[in-house]
Amino acid sequence: MPMLDGIERESAAHGNAPGDAPPADTVRHDWTVAQAVALHDLPLFELLDRARSVHRAFHGEHEVQLCTLLSVKTGGCPEDCAYCPQSSHYETEVGPERMLDVPSVLAAAERARAGGSTRFCMGAAWREVKDGPAFERVLDMVRGVKALGLEACCTLGMLTDEQARRLKEAGLDAYNHNLDTSRKAYKSIISTRTYDERLITLRNVRRAGITVCSGGIIGMGESIADRCEMLVELARLDPHPESVPINALVRSPGTPLESLPPVDPIEFVRMIALARLMMPRAMVRLSAGRTELSREAQLLCMYAGANSIFYGDRLLTTPNPGPDEDRALIEKAGLQPMAPAAAPPAR
Repeated sequence: MPMLDGIERESAAHGNAPGDAPPADTVRHDWTVAQAVALHDLPLFELLDRARSVHRAFHGEHEVQLCTLLSVKTGGCPEDCAYCPQSSHYETEVGPERMLDVPSVLAAAERARAGGSTRFCMGAAWREVKDGPAFERVLDMVRGVKALGLEACCTLGMLTDEQARRLKEAGLDAYNHNLDTSRKAYKSIISTRTYDERLITLRNVRRAGITVCSGGIIGMGESIADRCEMLVELARLDPHPESVPINALVRSPGTPLESLPPVDPIEFVRMIALARLMMPRAMVRLSAGRTELSREAQLLCMYAGANSIFYGDRLLTTPNPGPDEDRALIEKAGLQPMAPAAAPPAR
């Protein structure tokens, strides 16, 4: 298989046979798209074996982090992301709503913590963060979530250096800003924000000392090479993102992508495995699109390296398996939710 030449040379350099998983201490930032495609296209069981070996070297085998994602400002977004029902460019069932107040968000965070979530992410349908009362409210939300003993994450659009610094001071642990797809395919998905602007936001987040959460969506009409190129872009960041969410397109009525076919579950599994191989230390998050995956397909994703799921019946505005369903799945597999951090004592 000629496409494997680069992988074989790299493995040989580390004293490994071509079929072996990479050494557990190998974290690379020099992946090529050809190498990523070669790994992606391995026979499925070989790919799973390699990914599982890396996962076991870097992570607990039986733990899954439960995360909750809440929309704190829904709809009316000026971006034209072709997959998003919150875009003001499309006629969808999601209309603009007022921003939630701090007590409502903290009540949701308390419920999430009681249900076993250890990370609470707050999303706002903004193109970019604007200084003023709305941002001040987000900062108060972050402080409150941290006071509950949860990891605090936000996804708010583009950030400046100063805004990232203020979020860090408020206690923010992680910032989500997905690349979505490859640089080439990106132009067919969104025109209101450039690919480089996304990378600049990731740079600002990293400079502020906040961990990076960045991944993408498959099933938007992109090629396998596009999917691999997106992961290569992320894997070339130094350090790698601490969190890599892999989403399957949720086909929302009214959006330009509503008529695309569903993602083949095995393609989802392959992307999870590839993300695990290329970014060994990252939390690989099995994200949107799980409602179209069977229990068996979700378990294959976890076997391949997904060690986090979004927990709760909605992800922003899209459906998600219910908590009872997820609990049953985790229990059936003999997995354990990561324990929530202890909340600080009341003052």
